[in-house]
This record gives sequence, C-alpha cells and structure tokens, in this order.
Amino acid sequence: MKWTKFKIKTLTDAEDIIISTLYDIGLEGAQIEDKVPLTAWEKEQMFVDILPDGPEDDGIAWLSFFVEEREGSGPAEGSSYPLLVLGGEDITAEAILEKVEAELEELRAFMDIGEGTVAVEETEDIDWINNWKQYFHQFTIDDVLVVPSWEKIETEGKMVLHIDPGTAFGTGMHDTTQLCIRALRRFVTKETALLDVGTGSGILAILALMFGAKSAVGTDLDPCAIEAVRENKEANGIADEDFRLIIGNIITDKEVQDEVGYERYDIVAANILAEVLTGLTPVIVRQLKRGGIYITSGIIDDKEDVVVQAVKEAGLEVLEVNYQGEWVSVIARKN
Repeated sequence: MKWTKFKIKTLTDAEDIIISTLYDIGLEGAQIEDKVPLTAWEKEQMFVDILPDGPEDDGIAWLSFFVEEREGSGPAEGSSYPLLVLGGEDITAEAILEKVEAELEELRAFMDIGEGTVAVEETEDIDWINNWKQYFHQFTIDDVLVVPSWEKIETEGKMVLHIDPGTAFGTGMHDTTQLCIRALRRFVTKETALLDVGTGSGILAILALMFGAKSAVGTDLDPCAIEAVRENKEANGIADEDFRLIIGNIITDKEVQDEVGYERYDIVAANILAEVLTGLTPVIVRQLKRGGIYITSGIIDDKEDVVVQAVKEAGLEVLEVNYQGEWVSVIARKN
C-alpha cells in the first residue's frame, strides 16, 4: 500500500493543537517526532524493550500525516502526486495541502507554531508491522542467548532462547524482564511449578522450563498472547502439556482464579506495572504454596515503596529488592 505523507515542522508546544485542528479536516493518526525526554511515568506506561537514548530537546517537532493513495491510480489531473483517498472521497494532494496551510495560518493568529512549513512526499511501501525488527537483534542475559526467529545463532556455548515477540509483547531486552530472568535462574528447581502472570510472549515461563521447572501456567489479558506463546513454545521445543496459557483477568475473574488453582505454585512471577501489582498481590497469595516465591518486576524506581508495602500487607516476607537501570524487582516468600 502506498501513502502520501504531509510533514509539518512546528514546535513541541503546538503539537496537540495542530493534531486536533487537522483531525477536523480528516487527517488522523499523526506520527510525532521530537526530542522531548520521556518522563518516568511515560517510561512506565510504555514498558517497551527497545528504548534508545535520545538527543537533547530543541523544542522542534515534526508531525507527519499519512493519506492513502488510490490503488492503481497515476498522477491526478493537474497534480504531481497520485490521487488520494480521504474520508472515503477522492482528493488531490494539492487540495489537502491547501487545507492544511489554511488551518496553520489561522492558528498563527493566536499562538506560536514555529516554522509551520509543510512538506509533501510519497512514502515507500514499508511493511509497518515488521519494520521494528531492524532494532531487535540477538543478545545475551548472563548465560542465555536470546535469538529472534529471523536471525542465525552467532554465539556458541550458551543456552539458547528462540523468541519472536510479535508486535504486542516483549523480547527480553527490557531491564524488568532481565531482573525476573535472573531471579528465576536462582529460584527454579526441577520440582518448580510456575505461574507467570501477564506472560505476553511467554518468555519467563519458557525460560523457567529451560532452567528445569516441572510445569508452567501463564495468564494474560490479551488474546494476541495465544499465537505468540504458541509460536515461541514451538520454536523452543516446549510441549503443550508443560506450558498452559489462560486468557483472562486473574485479579477480578473468579473463574480464572479457579482455573489457575490455589496453593499450587512454587513460584509466581509478575512482570507488570506497579499499579497492577498492588491489586494482584493480595489475590496471588492464594495461588502460592506455603514457602513459595513471589517474583515481581515492572516497577519504576519511585514506586518501590508502594509495591513493598503491598507485598507486606499481603502477609509475604520481603526477601530482597534488586535494581537494574531505573527499574526494581521485589522478591518475597509466603511463609
């Protein structure tokens, strides 16, 4: 599919008002490029694996809007660009440009929008779904080599985890995931029954089984986890009976809690945001065996006390608190 891109150079302070204004003429889904550093809250909400450091903020923003080109059409009459489709109607790029420039000119009357120039260009026919793969390459977590499905193994002599996170889940690169993996490495035994809450791509459950665990159950809210887990189990030779996935909300759904089972697990791992952990912890205590280990992560450093308090209030003993980057892992035991 081909697209024509309308790219506006403006100021970061004007981003929201321009996006809102152009939405009214049918331009939706803006791509924002700026150098504004992420806040701690934004990092916690994004919870992504691949987050490179950015340059210093210069106050400049680029807003790109993509309009679909009419399939099979050549340049529109009197236009240098193909015929476009906006709101189900045919329109030329020049007509859209005129509308955008008129809206920007009106905005200038009451606020600073910076340069406010608009560039028009055709985009490449990019596979947007898979384009992110250029940033994910094989890497190691201590003695584990994590290899995406589209790469060959380049390092020998390590335990190999084949992982394809899909578009919705993590790769293992995030600090929080690595904190959990290192904890699992230490606590998993050949008798371990593991519950992985928010399993996503299944990386923690699969690695626990590779570390020697007897069985694993994963829960997740997102049905996309079904295919991601299936593919990653197959890639790593994990039998269906060893790793079972349950879709649903274990915090609020009694049927999910019953299906997961009570006092059945030697380890419960939860690599989830701190706000979720506070609600999850008093529930998950019932799934843990006595003496069972609760491994939590996904906690931005300023939320450490909140999670520690929730763990203690649930009657668990805090064994250790570990750190990596801006992230925290709290490990506790049910006595």
